Amino acid sequence: MGDLGAKVAGKGFGLPEGVWGRVGGWLMARGNGPTEKHLVKLAGLRGKEHVLVLGPGPGVGLVAAAKYAGIVVGVDPSDTMLLAARSRCGELIEAGKVQLIRGDAADTHQPDHSASVVMSVNNVQLWEDRQAAYAEIRRVMKPTARLLISVHKKWSPPGLAAELESAGFTNVVATTWEPPGRRATTAAIYTANR
Repeated sequence: MGDLGAKVAGKGFGLPEGVWGRVGGWLMARGNGPTEKHLVKLAGLRGKEHVLVLGPGPGVGLVAAAKYAGIVVGVDPSDTMLLAARSRCGELIEAGKVQLIRGDAADTHQPDHSASVVMSVNNVQLWEDRQAAYAEIRRVMKPTARLLISVHKKWSPPGLAAELESAGFTNVVATTWEPPGRRATTAAIYTANR
């Protein structure tokens, strides 16, 4: 990938901003949306659970999770994506069901042991320091909390399941899922407990 391609990919998907970020957000809503909804279904959300979504992008997963959880917090480093999520989740934000916070996987700004479920779709490969992110995720998870991470299989960091186990997560299971659509790529899904 040339310099221009890398710049477009970074501004569209890495840390979305500007016009390319808005285009990337539109593509994410279409491309990641089915996987986000699938993860919400896998999580088996119920009642008053506190859900933390890392890198919610334009907010499709936030809306899906808010149907079942007590509160859903989206943490994203991109102002462009937070704006898109705010637009999609406006009524849910006003109702107190969704909160948006500028941060990242290694710095969520969440209280200790607050999250019942932590989810991430197609951004674990972008985390600058996955070990720091894992420590932060464990810090915010309740003792019985569940972690669900999905990433395009072709972009999944090698040894991700082993990394999660080394970071102290238990019951780590790696599976795959075929999202609907002709151009959809296989999702690698990792589930674990604190």
